[in-house]
Formats: sequence, C-alpha cells, structure tokens
Amino acid sequence: MKNNILEVKNLSIGFHGDEKDFYVVKNVSFHLGKGDILGIVGESGSGKSLTALSILGLLPYPKAFHKPQSSIKFNQTELIHNPDLRKFRGNRIGFVFQEPMSSLNPLHTIEHQIAETLIVHQNLSTKQARAEVLRLLKLTGIKNARQRLKSYPHELSGGQRQRVMIAMAIANHPDILIADEPTTALDVTVQAQILDLLLKLRRQLGMSIIFISHNLSIIRQIADYILVMKSGRIIERGSCKKIFFSPKESYTKTLINAHNIMKNNNNISNDVVIDAKNVNVKFPLKKTFFGKVVEFLPAVNNVSFKLKKGETLGIVGESGSGKTTLGQAICQLIKYNGQIKFPQISNQNFRKSVQIVFQDPYNSLNPRMNIEQIVGEGLLVHFPNLSKEEKRQRICTVLQEVGLRTEALNKYPHEFSGGQRQRIAIARALILEPQILILDEPTSALDVTIQAQIISLLQRIQRNRALSYIFISHDMQAIRAMSDEIAVMKDGRIVEIGTRKQIFNHPQQDYTSQLIKAALYHAPNKHK
Repeated sequence: MKNNILEVKNLSIGFHGDEKDFYVVKNVSFHLGKGDILGIVGESGSGKSLTALSILGLLPYPKAFHKPQSSIKFNQTELIHNPDLRKFRGNRIGFVFQEPMSSLNPLHTIEHQIAETLIVHQNLSTKQARAEVLRLLKLTGIKNARQRLKSYPHELSGGQRQRVMIAMAIANHPDILIADEPTTALDVTVQAQILDLLLKLRRQLGMSIIFISHNLSIIRQIADYILVMKSGRIIERGSCKKIFFSPKESYTKTLINAHNIMKNNNNISNDVVIDAKNVNVKFPLKKTFFGKVVEFLPAVNNVSFKLKKGETLGIVGESGSGKTTLGQAICQLIKYNGQIKFPQISNQNFRKSVQIVFQDPYNSLNPRMNIEQIVGEGLLVHFPNLSKEEKRQRICTVLQEVGLRTEALNKYPHEFSGGQRQRIAIARALILEPQILILDEPTSALDVTIQAQIISLLQRIQRNRALSYIFISHDMQAIRAMSDEIAVMKDGRIVEIGTRKQIFNHPQQDYTSQLIKAALYHAPNKHK
C-alpha cells in the first residue's frame, strides 16, 4: 500500500457569526499519496479553496476555526495549530493561488519575489538566488527568462504570471503543490500549456499535486483521483474513470453534462443586420515630444464579415487577438477605419438597437445604484414618456425573463453571485429591445453549471426575440454551444470564418486546429 503524504480527517471549518457560529466545510476526509494528483471539483462556495487554505493554516483566524475533531497530517505531523507552520509553508508545501495578478506584489520585480522564498528557506546569497530564479523561470517555460527577471507583474500576460506563481511555489522542491484554480480565465492554449507544465513537474520533481477547479473537464485532464464537493461536503469520490463513466450523484452528472449543451437551430433570415468591410483599429504606441503619433499598434486589421437577423456569429481567439476591440468598434465605442453598416437600423435608434454585455459584470454595474436603477437607466434616455409604473413593469418583466425575481429590485450588485450579476447585465441590455446584442466573454470565470445556465438563457432569449448575437470568447466549448457562424481571430485578423460544422469538423488553418485540440485536450502522459 502506498504511503500517504497527506491525511485529512473530519475537517470542519467554521466562522464566528454575530449571532451564532456556522460551518462552511463539514467533515471532509481524504488522503494524498506520494506522486499522486488529487482533483477537487465543485461550484463556487462549495468549500474547495477553504479546504486547501486550511492545510497551510491560511484561514482568517480568529474569525475562522476548526472543529476539535479536525486533523490535517503531513507525513504524520499535525498541521492544525502547529506553531512551526513556517517550516512547511512554501518549503514542504507550495501553493499556487487563484488570481496571480492579485497574489503577486505589484511593487516588486519577478526576480525579487521568487528569490525571497529561496533566501528565507535555503539561506542562498543574492547571486545564488538569481541563478536559481533563472533556472526556475526556464523550467516553467518563461521565454527570454533573463530579460524577464526585472519585469513587474503588470508587464506579463496571464499565462506568464501563472507560470511565475508556479515557479515561486516549486522553488524549494516541495513535496506537495496545491494549485487553486490555476487555469481560470486563461486561453485554452495557455490552459493546456499550464496543465502540461504541472504534469512535467510532477514527473521531474516527484511532487504530489492537489488541483482545485470548478471545471470537471480540466480536472479530467490532470487528476488521478477526484473529490466532488457541494455545500462544504464531499458528495462523491473515486478514480477519474469512475467519476466520468459511472457517476452516482445527480450533481456530478450535472457538472459532467454542463459542457454538452448543443446549439439549437434558429430561424435565421436573409436580412443582413451588420455588414463590416475592411475594419481597422489602431492604438497609438509612440508619440513625439509634440504629441504626434509616430508608431501604432494594429489591434484590428482589415476585418470583414456579415451578420444576419437571428444569427449568432462567434468570434474566438486568444487574448490580444483583437476580439474585444472589434466588438467595441461595432458598438461605436472606439474609433475605427473602414465600413460598418447597419442596414436595418437608423442612426437615431443606433444606441438603443445595438447593446453590449461586458466581460466583467461586477465592474460594469454601478455599485451605488440598485438593480431597478441599473436596469431602468436606459429607459430614462430612450423611453422618456413612460410613466413610473410602466417603467417598473418593464423592469420586472425583463428581470423575470432572465430568471431573476422582482425582490431583486432594491438590492445592490454586491449582494448577488457572479451568475446573477451576469443576468442583471443581460437584463439591462434587453430592456431597450435591441436588434443586436454583443456578448463579450459573458461566461468567462463562471462555474460550468452557471455557464450552462447563461448559455441556455441566451439561446432561449434569441429564439423568443429573433435577436442577432456577436458572441466573443476564448472558450471553444462556449463558442460551439452558441454560434451559427464562427470567425477565428489572430493578431487582429480573421484567419478563418465558416459555419460551426465547418470550423469544428474541417478546420482549414493550423491555428484553428490548435484551438480545438486545446479545448478538447487530454493529457497524453497523465498517468505514470
């Protein structure tokens, strides 16, 4: 029998409330073998991250507490309330936090942040630490590693920041690496690279890994053994094969089937609602002393397409490919060159007829306005003659259409979950009865079950209202579930455009094939 490097028994995590204590993790037990990869999956709020944070004593004490029966043992050493936890943190157990941008210090260089853990735990000199930092950056796949030593976090891409976090976590050759949502909101190609990197490090360093995610598809690609969590409890556990081919719990089945939403056939008319020709967007990159721009960054380059009434055009590509910039140009939110015609829409009705749902609903909703004010704000401009009662009735109707109760009217954005805020953002756009809806990454960073709900909601609304959608995403699964036509963008250009069937079954470009393979990626050497 394999020796277990980590044993968690009867772990219960509670918080002291104003009136009474409440538990958010309840009687969780599991073990981790040497060199194994344990996947923990569940929706936001299921207790995944709290369980992982408690291993290193990173809970917000004294507000948080453990039940007396709780036990976390690393190589037979109890970690709960252990006074020498510093010996384990970053040394024996590494942690890759969920959001690298907020986890990395914006005031320190990459070299300084990685070297710090080497100097603390290994007593290396500055020169020795620099050599080791360089080796770690190369090991984790950072290109031009020597030039990146003096870079700050904001100068790196999302994938590069995640690699830096992994380099920090493995700097002291830990026995266990805990990765908390390390691929959330990353492009599918970068996601596949991070998973390959973790598997390579497992083989080279002999590490055990706890991989936490809300996405079962990702967990399937990397884990040997899976725990499914819901409401603070483990409701199902088993090997990867057992969980995916013979799940017992309905919740597990829901998570698995969340990726299998199929596109419904819409009644697409021949009427063209957008006719774009040779659209170009350039951003100023370098100016003279007198303010004259002498160098531009071409963000969108000679893009042309047509969108019909009732049709969904999916625009897919990696971060920086120009997808969002193109969406903003269509909405007339930024300057562009070329032609974007709207044959069915008059100039005076443009703002009402073309609406956009932004990527991050929390930042696009005014925190000082309640939901009635947020959703009804457009009515004040475009329907000024409506009475107060008529406005409220329209707001209630559109909230019900997106699956929210009218009790939400007097609440504020911070009182809602991510999925609910996305529904509010959709309601705000729909209340003006638009003809075209531009959806910019509307499902990124949402749980897979919430993603499925939002996609089903958008499909239903499109059928009922005969809307035309431009659906922007880097997620090929979401693109396949939503799109009739698909445009693949790279470096500001559309490199391929075609029907959903053509793109997924017979891609013409290598780049398109790479995106599809990354989305359907299965690690070839997952098992040792």
